[in-house]
Amino acid sequence: MPTRTLHLNAFLMGVGHHEAAWRHPRTEPARLNDVRHYQQLARIAERGRLDSLFLADGLALQGDVRHNAIGGLEPLTLLSALAAVTDRIGLIATVSTTYNEPFHVARKFASLDHISGGRAGWNIVTSAGEAEAHNFGTERPAHADRYARATEFLEVVTGLWDGWEDGAVVGDRRAGVYADTGRIHALDHDGAHFRVRGPLTTSRPPQGHPLLVQAGSSEDGKEFAARHAEAVFTAQQTLAGAREFYADLKGRLARYGRHGDELLVLPGISPIIGSTEREALRLEKELEDLVIPAYGLAQLSNMTGIELSHDDLDRPLPDVPVETEGAQSRRKLVIDLARRENLTVRQLLSRLAGGRGHRVVAGTPEQIADEIQAWFTGGAADGFNIMPPVLPGGLEDFVDHVVPELQIRGLFRTEYEGRTLREHYGLARPASRHARPAAAGRLETAVAS
Repeated sequence: MPTRTLHLNAFLMGVGHHEAAWRHPRTEPARLNDVRHYQQLARIAERGRLDSLFLADGLALQGDVRHNAIGGLEPLTLLSALAAVTDRIGLIATVSTTYNEPFHVARKFASLDHISGGRAGWNIVTSAGEAEAHNFGTERPAHADRYARATEFLEVVTGLWDGWEDGAVVGDRRAGVYADTGRIHALDHDGAHFRVRGPLTTSRPPQGHPLLVQAGSSEDGKEFAARHAEAVFTAQQTLAGAREFYADLKGRLARYGRHGDELLVLPGISPIIGSTEREALRLEKELEDLVIPAYGLAQLSNMTGIELSHDDLDRPLPDVPVETEGAQSRRKLVIDLARRENLTVRQLLSRLAGGRGHRVVAGTPEQIADEIQAWFTGGAADGFNIMPPVLPGGLEDFVDHVVPELQIRGLFRTEYEGRTLREHYGLARPASRHARPAAAGRLETAVAS
């Protein structure tokens, strides 16, 4: 076996990641808000021994619902339902630091970690869209301000998780002591964005801290990840670009006293799988033929900040300013893709339809495994976010045909070795930041001290 183990997450999105998935006969768009659909996907992913399920989220409709199956269930609520029908697979939810409060987020993730027996993870995002801001009656904060708030937000959340030490719950019926309140600490945080008293109403999560994930690839995002994150979900189009990102991010860890194996880099990949390459390419063509250009134009216009129309379809992408207060890294990726491959707008829309900037690969299970192995052994990735183009069929294809190929090559586990998400990722459980005095007392005394 290799010294490194590949990590694979199932990125679940509606009835598939391809924007035309809802129109394909292999999907049932009516199941978008059916919990049984997601429970089926969770069982398939766990059957494949995948590390985790990952749910993205947005706080505004991302596009025209007339042309795409947009929307879905709130991630933390959904993952609680998925925890009840799974035993080992991790559960990662996206929650914004821009339009939430730290106390709520700390309590919800601590609860999910308890419900699942230590399988929760938090994908930390800063909500880049203007429409999201308008849903909260405000204007979108500047890019740097969002990350400043996110940094303090995370400080408060982890402080609240640490407020209950391990062993604080005693449960001594004979002595009449439920909790050792010498091990329960008020946070008393007073910062630029938040004032939070604490302690949390939920005891310390089984993992100490649910796994911390980050998905931004801007300069601010990479610096935030190097300082705080334990896994990074990223979008990369080329092996060379992925290697550069990987080396850059890992190279930033030392200044925060961290080592390279304390942060996993997981690009997204959308595998279109066929028993032959011809069959895979046929499925890819079927999906491309179902794309509605008006939807893609609206999405691309929103991403680039320039108004595009049908008249632009067979022309090169116009000049786009790279600087934005929105999602900087994804905009740059799209511009670079269009320029590097000299794509027309129509061709660019086709490339984006499959994975929104993530890499799309069509081929046999062996060819998909080759691609994964090349990036994993070539210094470009520690694993992948698997983004099936159609669901559930695309996830079944990956679990039943690509995973066994990776196992044969000695790259992926054949059985779960741990029970928590941190154990799947090979990451240590953080200790509480507090000392552990032995004296028991009253909770009111601890809170007031």
